[in-house]
Amino acid sequence: MIKLASYIDHTLLKPFCTEAEIEQLCQEAKENGFAAVCVPPCYVSLAARILNDSGVNICTVVGFPLGYNDTNVKLYETETLIHAGATEIDVVVNVTWIKSGQWDKVDKELEQLSALISSHNAVFKLIFETAYLTSDEIMQLADLCLKNKVHYLKTSTGFAPKGAELEVVKAIKARIGDQAKIKASGGISDRDTAIAFIEAGADRIGTSSGVKIVS
Repeated sequence: MIKLASYIDHTLLKPFCTEAEIEQLCQEAKENGFAAVCVPPCYVSLAARILNDSGVNICTVVGFPLGYNDTNVKLYETETLIHAGATEIDVVVNVTWIKSGQWDKVDKELEQLSALISSHNAVFKLIFETAYLTSDEIMQLADLCLKNKVHYLKTSTGFAPKGAELEVVKAIKARIGDQAKIKASGGISDRDTAIAFIEAGADRIGTSSGVKIVS
C-alpha cells in the first residue's frame, strides 16, 4: 500500500498567491504529513517558521520559471534561500544552453550548484522542463545530473505547455536506475494519476492538489 502523503511536495507557486494561502498550505502539509511544501522564494522564511520541527521539508525554486538567469545569480539565490530556511532547492535548467548545444555550460552550472547545495546538506532537484526538450536532450541531461550528483530529476515547472508525462518518467527511470530520484510535477491532480507516476518511477510528486490526492 503506497503511503501517498510521503511522496507529495505540497506546492503553491502561482504568481498571485497570497501569504494567507501559503500559511494554509503549510498547515495542510503538517496535518497530512506531506514530504515537503514548495513555496515561492519570498515565503521561505515564513514556511520555515510555521513548519519548524514538523518533519516537513521546505522546498523552493531558483531561476524560476525560465532558467536562463546568470549562474552567479542562481548561486546567490540558492545560498540566500538556504540561509532563510530552505532544505530543498528546485533549480530550473538553462534550456537555452541546451538548445544551443552548450552542454559544457550546463555541466559547469550543475557542478557549481551541486557543490554549494551539498555543502549545506540540502537537497538539489533540477527542473528539466521536458516539454521543451527532445528525448535525446532529456537523456543527455539525465547523464549530467548523475555526473554532478543531482538528487532529484524533476520534470516540469508547471508553466510550460505540458507537464509530467508517464513515458518520459519511465524513460528517465530506465536511464538513471537507482542512482538518483525523480520528481514528477505539472498536471498531477488526482490519486490515480499520482499512483501511476509513482509506479512509473517517481519518488516525489509535485502538486497543488495534495489534500485532494490523499483524501
